[in-house]
Amino acid sequence: MPTLADVAALAAVSKATASRALSREELVAPETAARVRAAAKQLGFVPNRAARQLARGRTGIVALVVPTLDNSFFTPIIGGAQARAGEADLQLTVAVHPLDSPDAPGAFTRLASQVDGFVVVAPRGPDDVVRAAGELKPTVLVDREIEGMTSAVADTATAFGFLVSRLVDDGHERIVYVGGPAGSWQDRQRTAAVTSAASGRAELTVLGPHPSTFAAGVAVAPSVRDSGATAVVPYATAIGLGLMFALAAEPAGRPVTVSSERMVVESLAMRGVPAIDVDGAELGREAADLLLARIAADPRHPLPAERRRLPVPVRWPDTAEPVDA
Repeated sequence: MPTLADVAALAAVSKATASRALSREELVAPETAARVRAAAKQLGFVPNRAARQLARGRTGIVALVVPTLDNSFFTPIIGGAQARAGEADLQLTVAVHPLDSPDAPGAFTRLASQVDGFVVVAPRGPDDVVRAAGELKPTVLVDREIEGMTSAVADTATAFGFLVSRLVDDGHERIVYVGGPAGSWQDRQRTAAVTSAASGRAELTVLGPHPSTFAAGVAVAPSVRDSGATAVVPYATAIGLGLMFALAAEPAGRPVTVSSERMVVESLAMRGVPAIDVDGAELGREAADLLLARIAADPRHPLPAERRRLPVPVRWPDTAEPVDA
């Protein structure tokens, strides 16, 4: 197997020059870089990824931090981020940390020495704790916004508000929003959006907070029935599925429309059920793309904080195509 020394000898340069030409060609003359690349191609030399990254003062690894592995919402985000990192020849590692206590940055300090940056999903951690962790390495937040930090967010709040508005247009006079976990940033945005959409037009009942679980959906079913609502917008798919299960097990009564996500509606061939269509993989790709740009930036001229909000379409029962919220 050819080595870097073989490439250097064929190109008639030192081993150090060959290394710079293959890892940071801007540091050598263009003709020298071309000669080294030609020698590497002729010999079939493949530079070691880790060595290339170390030559740049980096590890070649980025971390995606999630609060738990129990929430399936995170799975496509991880997949999208991993795909984008792979395109940049970087390794993605997944770490679990809720970032919900003042000592949280301590764990991040240890991790920061092993990675080049973070993609962080921290829906409930205090702003100051999340911000302190983000100061250790280039960091991008997912599905949350904090002043001064770069973030990528699926704009579900707008979609939820649109959903409630359409439900009112369709004749629903009593609607329930089943809220998410206590302290969730997204839950605050969604609650505000559905409240505004229903204001002066329909009676809205907000139930919660609730964990994003099937069991929580089952448990909230009696309260939904007692509210007299004919439509429910749950914070998370798992809550909605638990609610559907519990309502279906009750004696036949007033029909209740429970919104869900597109995959569930299509898989179960549901009729008359509006669906939120969040592209988790694209959200992960966008977050990783933002992080890669920040890692590559000159540390003497850091990039300003940036916010990306991805539109979230709503699929309505009477339309084949998604409706922009």
